[in-house]
Amino acid sequence: MRATLAIAALVVTSMIALSFLVPLALLLRTQVRTQATLSAEQRAVAVLPALAISPQPDALAHTVAALDSAGRLCVHLPGGQAVGTAHASPHLLAQVVRDRSAVARSLPGGWDYLQPVLMDRDQVAVVEEFVPQAELNHGVLRAWAVMALLAMGLVAGSVLLADRLGARMVRASRRLSAASAALGGGDLEVRVEPTGPHELRSAGEAFNTMANRVSQLLATERELVADLSHRLRTPLTALSLAAERIGPVPGAPRLSAAIHHLESELDEIIVAARTPLATRPLGVDRGPAPRGSSPARGTSPARTERHTGESCQVAELARHRVGFWSVLAEQQGRTCSFEATDEPTPVRLPEDHLAAAVDALVGNVFRHTPEGTGFAVSVQRTAQSVLLVVEDGGRGIEDPDSALSRGVSNGGSTGLGLDIARTAAQSTRGHLRIQRSELGGARVEVALGLAADSRRTLGRAWRHRRRRAAESLGR
Repeated sequence: MRATLAIAALVVTSMIALSFLVPLALLLRTQVRTQATLSAEQRAVAVLPALAISPQPDALAHTVAALDSAGRLCVHLPGGQAVGTAHASPHLLAQVVRDRSAVARSLPGGWDYLQPVLMDRDQVAVVEEFVPQAELNHGVLRAWAVMALLAMGLVAGSVLLADRLGARMVRASRRLSAASAALGGGDLEVRVEPTGPHELRSAGEAFNTMANRVSQLLATERELVADLSHRLRTPLTALSLAAERIGPVPGAPRLSAAIHHLESELDEIIVAARTPLATRPLGVDRGPAPRGSSPARGTSPARTERHTGESCQVAELARHRVGFWSVLAEQQGRTCSFEATDEPTPVRLPEDHLAAAVDALVGNVFRHTPEGTGFAVSVQRTAQSVLLVVEDGGRGIEDPDSALSRGVSNGGSTGLGLDIARTAAQSTRGHLRIQRSELGGARVEVALGLAADSRRTLGRAWRHRRRRAAESLGR
């Protein structure tokens, strides 16, 4: 591309320079010759008064010497005598005398001008002015050289400028090409700095947007696979506890071994989905998480959007899930209590997502506390949110910040349970807090934002109660 642009600039600039310089050079030469001949004619005319006053050779010689010291002026008298240096041939002189008209001719070595002068008794004298070739071309070659140098400088400058512009475009296109090849090879960390012309800058920005989107989609898919795999741990936990209660019956060891093997396979799936795919041929994500999502913490935008389309009642669903876990709690000698408000508790969250959050929190109690440890679940409603609280009588969580890091666990698990609950809370513009429970263990408080229509209904009811109370006081 650089060579093509340089050649194009060379051809175009050369054509433009030639189209201007050739006519200008010819015009300059013509102007110099015209100036030289005009000066010669003026010197010839200056002799005429002296010739009219005194045609004597001595007087004319003095006049010619005063007007011309280079031997270019000559006066041809009627008798054939010449005063000065003659250059014209006798034939040309005879022609001028006969025709009685001025003649200008090019001679070897210069240009000759002959001016006839009518004298007494119908005699004709001729004034001759010779201009050497050097004077006809005086300064022309120097001017042509200057114009040629200017033209060469113009052409060289245009070629250099075209080469610089081409180099800029080539660098930008090569960077974009290299980044595209790296992205195609699986390096999602690669980005380009948009440079070059506007079109290449737009292409670079579009490439960065595409790379960010690809990274975001891969991070979202990894989170989704890890979350779905983690949900399978809830029925597996129930199945494992049930298998432990079966007792020493035929096939029980194989069933327990199969359950443990399935749990380990799920753990491997979760770890593989959560680990950056640095060793895979495609889909590598070694770079930082895209803007708006985090591979280690937080909620992916795709998951948040899916949560906003459905709604459910927190109290009803929590009561149902606690009923499921209460059977297992009874088998392990755990005390289980549930308390919920009688008010509606609608949130913009699909039932399966909320159920996964409740199961993750209660399942953590079963996995991380010894048998016989009690727990309590409660659902409360505030003006703006629904509080889902799960607390136990275990050892508690020593480092809440580390426990809230996605994929980080101090208890030997996958570390996704709390993150699933926090994701559900954040999708409704809520939050998750870890505190010390009155039971002695951990207290996990999940604040879920109320559905918008429910908040409006609650506000209207509150205003209606205030109005009725004011009316009662007025009576």
